[in-house]
Order: sequence, then structure tokens, then C-alpha cells
Amino acid sequence: MKRRTFLKTSVTASATAAASIAASAAAQPGPEYYELRTWSLKVAKQPLLDAYLRRALLPALKRLGLGPVGVFAESQPNEEVKVHALITYAAPEQFATLSARLAADAEHQKAGAEYLNAKASDPIYSRIESSFMVAIEGLPKLVKPDATKSRLFNLRIYESHNERAGKRKIEMFNRGELAIFKRTGLTPVMFAETLSGTLMPNLTYLLVFPNDDARKKAWDTFRADPEWLKLKAVPEYADKEIVLKVTNRLLTPTPYSEL
Repeated sequence: MKRRTFLKTSVTASATAAASIAASAAAQPGPEYYELRTWSLKVAKQPLLDAYLRRALLPALKRLGLGPVGVFAESQPNEEVKVHALITYAAPEQFATLSARLAADAEHQKAGAEYLNAKASDPIYSRIESSFMVAIEGLPKLVKPDATKSRLFNLRIYESHNERAGKRKIEMFNRGELAIFKRTGLTPVMFAETLSGTLMPNLTYLLVFPNDDARKKAWDTFRADPEWLKLKAVPEYADKEIVLKVTNRLLTPTPYSEL
């Protein structure tokens, strides 16, 4: 009994401290933080994950003052799917204490019981991957799209061969490329540097379009833009010097996504 009381008190204290820090961070200028969490699973299991996210996780995150949260699906071969959740944090302490706060949230535990109590012989997903990121200077806050309209998201990850090159690509966006994106129809949702996760060092960003035709048109406009042609001709910004690999993903928002 004493141990349970101690654990409950510890979790409550950490949650209170994190909430205080987050409120302080939100009240001051500074970048947001993001977690990109990805579940890999069979299509047949997606309804169970969707139910957990919609009924348990997103409501719990809202109670904790986190968000907005975007949830997106990406089709894979062999009847598999990846489900991505982009969670917005005002301060890194919110991310660090999230697991403990969810474990202490009785409503979350009850609403997510089917997901949380899945048997080892019948798992819902194969694995979860997570990356923690900080917004870049040129876009320090997430730009929330109109969730009532049709949307197609474009997630792109720029890997660099070392940390110096990664910082140079971020500098390129801050000093001109991001402005060209906005002007040519490549509408940004978030741009962030990965602090912890896979494929490091990398810059990860998310764009939104009304549909795939609009996406293709915007990219064509961008590639032909005179300012872009001038910027990419700067020797220190040449792709071969700062970008090792580009991952390009098209994501469909779920009906309950906040983005």
C-alpha cells in the first residue's frame, strides 16, 4: 500500500511540475517540440489502433494540454499500413513525463483497455518507432490546416551525412528556402530538426495540399522558381554537400485527426 501511495504521489508531483514548466514555456516565445510516433501493423488491425487513438490517447493528450495531434495513415505492401501520430509539445519536459502521466490516467487506461491489454499471441502492431524534434527558427510553431477540408499531407525527411551538413540544410531553409516554399504553394505545417530517433541527423517537415494534383503543381512551380534556382546554385547549399537521402511519404489524415 505504501509503495502504491509513493508511486501515485511521485507521478502526481512530476505531472504537476511538467504542467508548470509547459505553461511557462507556452507563455514565452520559443520553438515547439514534436514527436512523430509510427505504428507498423497489418491493415486488419488498424481499426483496433484507430479506436485506441480516437477514444483513449487523443482525449488523454487533450486533458494534459498537449496538441494539436495529427494522425495519418500510409499504405504499405503486403496488406500492411503505417499509422503516424504527430504530437505537439510546448516543452521537452512534457514529452519526458508523458508515459508516466498516461499510466496514471484512469480514463486513458479504461478507454484504451483493449489496446493496452492485447495478448502477446495476438499483438495489434509489430513495432512503434518514435522521433523527438524541435521546430526550426523559420517556422517555430506548427501551422494548423483546416481539418474540415480535403487534405493530403507530404512528409519529407532530409538525411545528411554528418551534423554540420544537417545544420547547413536547416540554415538554407531559414535563410530563404522556406519563404520560397510558401510563395510557390508548398504549404508548411511543421519543420523540425530531429533530436532523438532514427535516420539522424535529419530535418523532417510536413506539407499540406488540397489533393495530389495540387501537390504536383506546387512542386513543379517550386523547381522552376528563379529564387530557388539562384539559392540552390550557392556552393555550400548544393544538395550533394548537405543532403544524403530524401524520404518522401504521402499521408492521408484519419477522420479523427486534429490536423
